[in-house]
Amino acid sequence: MFSGDFNLEEIKELLHRYSQFGPLPGILLPFLEALLPVLPLVVFVVANAAAYGMWLGFLYSWIGVTLGALLVFSLARRFGNRYGARIRARFPKSEKFFAYIERKGFTPIFILACFPFSPSALVNIASGMSRIPFHTFMTAIGLGKAVMIFILSFLGHDLQAMADDPWRIVLAISIIGLMWLGGRKLEGRYQ
Repeated sequence: MFSGDFNLEEIKELLHRYSQFGPLPGILLPFLEALLPVLPLVVFVVANAAAYGMWLGFLYSWIGVTLGALLVFSLARRFGNRYGARIRARFPKSEKFFAYIERKGFTPIFILACFPFSPSALVNIASGMSRIPFHTFMTAIGLGKAVMIFILSFLGHDLQAMADDPWRIVLAISIIGLMWLGGRKLEGRYQ
């Protein structure tokens, strides 16, 4: 399907070639990235924004990424419990990490989901192996990925506009700050 290198133009061409399938390619590529973290999520999101427009590209990317994260979380929850106990026993310092995730739940997951280069597969698996409630994970991932994907779509749908209007970068940073504050309030509700 792809050569060893991924570039924006190839992926945009792929999306246009498979446009007869509607939003499916735009959803499927980000979904696959959740399962295969070596795939370039940033390129997929920017390509979706360029191919489908900012809003539809955002929506398709968000649906794919969120569904993929929920699937990985569910698989880790289903099959990881027996390994989670072994990991905690073999690596005592990991207990600290799991305790932090379980105690602070929403905030670390949300913050890590907001940034495109965070280890999302590791976050999804660790969250699945922890005792964090599904609804907390789903809310944190849904909101965090929405922030990240919106920012990438906003900045990437017209790269020339970003260079011409640096206020877009300031706006993106402001949105992350507001979402973090909202996440703190939601975390308070769950505790």
